Amino acid sequence: MGGRCAVERLALFFLGLILLGTWASTLDAQEGPVRHALIIELEGPISPASAMFVNRGLEEAAQKDAALVVLRMDTPGGLASSMRTIVKAILNSPVPVAVYVGPEGAGAASAGVMVTVAGHVAAMAPGTNIGAAHPVTAGGKDIEKTMSEKVVNDMASYGRGIAENKGRNGEWVEKAIRESVSITADEAVDLHVVDLIATDLDDLFQKLDGKEVEVAGGTVTLATKGLVKVYYVPGFRDRILKTISDPNVAYILMMIGLAGLYFELSHPGALFPGVIGGISLILAFYSFQTLPVNYAGLLLIALAIIFFIMELKVPSYGILSVGGVVSLTLGSIMLFEDVGVSIKVMAPTILLVGGFFVVLAALAFRAYRGKPKGGMEGLIGEVGSVEEAIDPEGLVFVHGEYWRARSREKLEKGARVVVEDMDGLVLRVRKFIGDDI
Repeated sequence: MGGRCAVERLALFFLGLILLGTWASTLDAQEGPVRHALIIELEGPISPASAMFVNRGLEEAAQKDAALVVLRMDTPGGLASSMRTIVKAILNSPVPVAVYVGPEGAGAASAGVMVTVAGHVAAMAPGTNIGAAHPVTAGGKDIEKTMSEKVVNDMASYGRGIAENKGRNGEWVEKAIRESVSITADEAVDLHVVDLIATDLDDLFQKLDGKEVEVAGGTVTLATKGLVKVYYVPGFRDRILKTISDPNVAYILMMIGLAGLYFELSHPGALFPGVIGGISLILAFYSFQTLPVNYAGLLLIALAIIFFIMELKVPSYGILSVGGVVSLTLGSIMLFEDVGVSIKVMAPTILLVGGFFVVLAALAFRAYRGKPKGGMEGLIGEVGSVEEAIDPEGLVFVHGEYWRARSREKLEKGARVVVEDMDGLVLRVRKFIGDDI
């Protein structure tokens, strides 16, 4: 009887587990996947690294079927090429993208204007501003007049076209590019530059609910109530790339790499300079893939290294070293096309690296041309003393060692001798004139 009760209890237990599993799977099927909005935060200058970060975020949003992407932005501007990359990614995104200039006190200047007006939704937080989009060089200086007209006209038509495509005020965008005007969030809404003002993301979601937008796949009606906010976090690669994609950092890494490898090649076996140089050079080349590298500048820097190496072998009396420094300076100036290395970084780097190469080449040349210190060549011309009378052969002490020696004249013990040549393991010596002991 007891065994039968135990079997019944066990059967009831398993039946309960089956019913519980069926209920849970039914519940999951009813609820479906959690609807979420992917938040991408873009702060600081728009660079190749930030463009890649935004691109990967939009790709992930499409793969994970996000209901909305919010690009929260606070930028002073950046590279035109990187801005175009972000704009193109937004315009071709199948997921609606709301560009939100926030939080309070943030701004969307220069390249940030085009990114903002390219969004399927453009919003700003109170106390923010947008504008001042006139193209300048990477150092903030105005572009030369003829080139400036071409760049400004191109950027004006580009910005106006994007704005009008999204139903926004293209005339004002063109004015921001040509005249560097800037406006507040309230003015931006009044002038139809952006769509709305939202105090925070929750307020943005509430105001976007039910709004229709045109995306790459067609018209989408936003359902933003109850969306779960998921932040797109930059990975290790993004953080490293953001750091080394600064042209100043990339330039310094390249110089350290070249100096380290040069030292290792001129002094084999040092190891540490070679290891540091190799790592630095690889990091520099990794950052070059995100920067507009001018290969003429890169070749000039490589030519400078060749000049410094030739200085070791060719008695140019400094001409090759001077040519190397000139080539290094010109290459540094020409290295990047749209961005420039700061003169405050370039000048001391050229002085230090160029000086390092010149001094090292001079020392190596002196050692190469100097008298050998070991072997047969190192013994010739050395002065020693007779330890066992030479008649015609005896024993001498030279260069810290005892050697059998032969002389054309008889030499007594204690006499000073100079080595003339070497015959196998026997030295040929003569009397050292004027300094007998």
